Amino acid sequence: MNELTERQKFILTLVIHEYIRSAALVGSHALVSRYKLDMSSATVRNEMAALTESGFLRQPHTSSGREPTEEGYRYFVSRLIHASELPDTTRRTITHQFYQMRHDVEQWGKLAASILAHQSRVASLVTSPHHERARLKHLELMVTRGRQVLMVLVIVGGDVRQRMFTLLEPVSQEQLSQCAERITQLFSGTDANEIRARRAILTGLDQDVVDWMLQTLTQSDLALSGEVYMDGLTNVLAEPEFIGSEEARRALRVLEERTLLQDLVARTVFNTAQGDVQVLIGGEGTWVELRQWSIVLGSYGMPGLATGTLGVLGPMRMSYGRAISTVRFISGILSDLVAETLVEDSSVT
Repeated sequence: MNELTERQKFILTLVIHEYIRSAALVGSHALVSRYKLDMSSATVRNEMAALTESGFLRQPHTSSGREPTEEGYRYFVSRLIHASELPDTTRRTITHQFYQMRHDVEQWGKLAASILAHQSRVASLVTSPHHERARLKHLELMVTRGRQVLMVLVIVGGDVRQRMFTLLEPVSQEQLSQCAERITQLFSGTDANEIRARRAILTGLDQDVVDWMLQTLTQSDLALSGEVYMDGLTNVLAEPEFIGSEEARRALRVLEERTLLQDLVARTVFNTAQGDVQVLIGGEGTWVELRQWSIVLGSYGMPGLATGTLGVLGPMRMSYGRAISTVRFISGILSDLVAETLVEDSSVT
């Protein structure tokens, strides 16, 4: 990722804020006028041209204003956005709403989805908490063709998970069998968190195989077997870039079918620490259906007791600061509720 000067960072931030606010192409004169900048329009225009050349802005038409690119948004979220907190009055109101139904587990997801949609002004999704954690019983590895390997995970309780993956270089069946035996002896009876904590003791092929195994175990943990609550879809469809957009409606339909949603949750929360968030912009080259969208996802709960996923989704022109702070705050509340309410009763549906 290209490194920017302090002035370029400042101007990129202003362009993104202005584009989020107006949904219109941003020109240098408008920036100077609206933000009362102590630099000329020509200076701002030159910096915007440099940002365009670096791939952070785009200019749809000659002599038109500019808009952020996916790379521009990514740079903004990872480098320039400032952590913010919800206003105290808002935090107190939300906390009180959850306190009133702290013993009604079935209502947590519905309330969280409603608050997330209202505060972020886009759409929201929340999965109900679940307590099942997949524990490894036995691992088998089989060469199928060339560098392709079939991994068979036998889970405590009898479930079986299969996955194909490709090694960087060919390995014999004998080496694979020995690897599977070592990993089984080391990790039999453990879950993804325990395996991840001891991953550093492995090297080479063993470590590569364990990484694939961790992804599979985590996907099992995050399987959307319970309720999925969504709210605020009308907020998204009312955004200028989505009005009358069949592509936007198609993306929402795909999300509601759970297949994409389950893949999305499993592959993102896998690398998200408790209380942190992941921001996915433009489908990140993986989810074609979401190429016009941004998603802010987080997790909540207590590992080993009950966990769930929550997030917001909308156009790339969303208010990232508001979305991130809201997801983090609701995540904290739900985590507290899990600890206080479910610690004595882990029979989560």
